[in-house]
Amino acid sequence: MSGYDPVLLDLDGTVVDSVGLIRESHRHAVTSVLGESLPDERLVANVGRPLIDQMRAFSPDRAEELLEVYREWNHANTAALLRPYPGVEELLDELAGAGRALGVVTSKSAATVELAWRVVPLRDRFDVVICAEDTDRHKPDPDPVLAALRRLGRDPAGACYVGDSPFDVRAGRAAGVAAIGVTWGFFSREALEPDEPDLIVDTPAELLRACLGR
Repeated sequence: MSGYDPVLLDLDGTVVDSVGLIRESHRHAVTSVLGESLPDERLVANVGRPLIDQMRAFSPDRAEELLEVYREWNHANTAALLRPYPGVEELLDELAGAGRALGVVTSKSAATVELAWRVVPLRDRFDVVICAEDTDRHKPDPDPVLAALRRLGRDPAGACYVGDSPFDVRAGRAAGVAAIGVTWGFFSREALEPDEPDLIVDTPAELLRACLGR
């Protein structure tokens, strides 16, 4: 089989368009707790890592408070701000139809992932979903990617991990799978290139061709 199998994907900024939701959740937390106004690039610089680590980057001493304020606002606004990405549902259906095993590997908590599925109902497209609670170590560590492979009964050879952040690329490379960066999420091509992904794609259609080896 040419291309990649299984195909593992990040959630935020890759499968679902949570860019506005997460950015504004960060903004609300940082403004409310720290009284600071940060530029967008600072607000989302650590998206892809566990949420508590993102909060520690803003303030190590007040990370728990930031997390609580973030989560309350984020959950209250998920239905209004979370969006599907055009072409992603079709991408997943095409890959499944071609016999590819599919998985999500995310740093989100299981409860927040379930909330996302209620707004963008794609859970049934995936054979495995790895959340923050499923591993002790998190991206950019390879453990979450390797956990997904174990649940699928698959080896790294022939697999890929697809994500929009440098942390996704590093996790994929460390796990020994092909690391594919996408540019429709939080990070630009220029931000992804230093970590040397195997491929960077700009559209779901381009990703489909890569995964099918076309």
